[in-house]
Amino acid sequence: QVQLVESGGGLVQAGGSLRLSCAASGRTSSTFPMGWFRQPPGKEREFAAAISGTGMMTYYAESVKGRFTISRDNAEKTMYLQMDSLKPDDTAVYYCGAAVGYGLKITLSQYTYWGQGTQVTVSS
Repeated sequence: QVQLVESGGGLVQAGGSLRLSCAASGRTSSTFPMGWFRQPPGKEREFAAAISGTGMMTYYAESVKGRFTISRDNAEKTMYLQMDSLKPDDTAVYYCGAAVGYGLKITLSQYTYWGQGTQVTVSS
């Protein structure tokens, strides 16, 4: 089993920044593809960003491209999401996920392990 724990969420004004962290433990592998998804109030969970096991490849949803940066530190078994120029539309519960396999994973069904989520609220 793999356990994922997100942290770093909070309340921020529009235009501000937050950095989310996702710490992995248990039967982890540094080659696990990982990603961030988010669930806005009253909506379905949606893809935000993905990173390959080595960190060499990344992919972003159009809605966050150019504002969010995904990264990982495999020695620390931690993944990050740097969120800049935040907008009220970014308000959501943010979840980190880990997948089995290689490459980039961008759909919910590709992920096996999930964290409990962290709330991000952007005020206007």
